[in-house]
This record gives sequence, C-alpha cells and structure tokens, in this order.
Amino acid sequence: MKQVLVLLAFLFVFQSSSAQLFTKEKVTNSVNNIDQKTLTWGYFLGFNQYDFNFDYNQDLKDILVDESSGFHLGLVGDLRINDFMNLRLEPGVFFTSRNLIYDESYFQGTEFNDSDLLREVKSTYVHIPLLLKVSTKRINNFKPFIVGGFSTALNLSSNQDNPNDNSSGEFRMKKNTYFYEIGFGIDLYLEYFKFTPSIRGIFSMNDEIIRDVDPNSPWTGNVAKMETRGVFINFTFQ
Repeated sequence: MKQVLVLLAFLFVFQSSSAQLFTKEKVTNSVNNIDQKTLTWGYFLGFNQYDFNFDYNQDLKDILVDESSGFHLGLVGDLRINDFMNLRLEPGVFFTSRNLIYDESYFQGTEFNDSDLLREVKSTYVHIPLLLKVSTKRINNFKPFIVGGFSTALNLSSNQDNPNDNSSGEFRMKKNTYFYEIGFGIDLYLEYFKFTPSIRGIFSMNDEIIRDVDPNSPWTGNVAKMETRGVFINFTFQ
C-alpha cells in the first residue's frame, strides 16, 4: 500500500510539473536563484527499509530477517561550496521494524516454543548524516547528482540498558550506530520550489548486538557481528 501511495504521489508531481521541466527555457524560481545562495533550508519525508547483515561464529543456518517498510521525516540544511558541490546536514527521525526468524537448530538440546524462534525488533532512530552532494550542470529544469557521506544514529528503542535479555523475551541493541551512505537523485526545478526525489543506501560500520548473559545463548551466542543496512527513498522540498 505504501509503495502505491509513493507511486501516486510521484505521478501527481510529475504530471503537474512535466511541462515546466522539459521546456526549453529554465523555470524562473520564485525563491530567486536558490542554487546561488550560500545557505538554504528545506525538509524531507520518505520511506525506508532496514535489514541486518550477520557474521557467524559457526556454520549454522542463517538468521532470517523479515523486513517491512518504515517512514521517516526531517530537515535539510545545505551549504553551497561551488556550482557543483554542496555540503548537507539532514537530521531526521526514522521509524522501522524488523523480525528475526531463528531456525530450530539453534535450540538443539534445550526446550523451546514457537515464540522463541521470533524476535521483533522495533527501532526509532534519530539519524544525523553529513553528506557531500556532487551535481552535474543544470540541464533545463533538472540536475542529476550523487551524494555520499557519514552519519550517526541514536536508537531510542535499543533496550541497551534493559537488564533483561532474550531469555526474558528482550532483544537488545546498542544505542549508537555509525554509518556510511551513498546515493543519487535529481533536482527538479518547479516554479515555487525545488523538488528532489532520491534513493540512498546506508551501511553500518559497528557491531550493534548486545549479547545475552549466557555465552551459549541460542539468540546471540553464534553471532560474531550484526550490522544494519538499509535503503531510503527521500522526497525533499527546498
């Protein structure tokens, strides 16, 4: 359903602006040459899908990750370096959920029930990236770009300080995560604002799992490293 809404929103914006975007003349933007301003501001909203990448101590069956689409929104601060480079700060709040599905082989020799095979990981991130945006020359009313940089995120739902672990049904993660990010998009120049659809991948650089008290825990004992990775679809307005 969310994917359908994204498609409808994109088609609506595309239909309403297509005559402007592909005209031979550049649109006169009411914000008076936004690309020449040293500092500009805006906001973004979009959809995300987070995953986990696992490294294991022993060659057992993989922990499966059931992903679901999440929602995010935030602010944009843009510092112009020159005609082709901008430094951007994009703090936002990201909501997501993942289910971890364990194989029964992890519980050999112990009693377990169906609920032990599933761990729901709900996360609310305060995500703060610092990005370098490198653009091409503006072509009529659109300008492609690539973007990359580093970010940090505070996981408000990490359960890091919870004394209970998986033996009590609590899956715990570290509060702070560090990422590198890379993506691409297109600036579309409309009459009253600049609209930017983009897609970006993020990749964690640190182990995020907090292990159970029992070193042989079926939930964390075989995990050498657990790292978040994800995809963002952003719609930015400046």
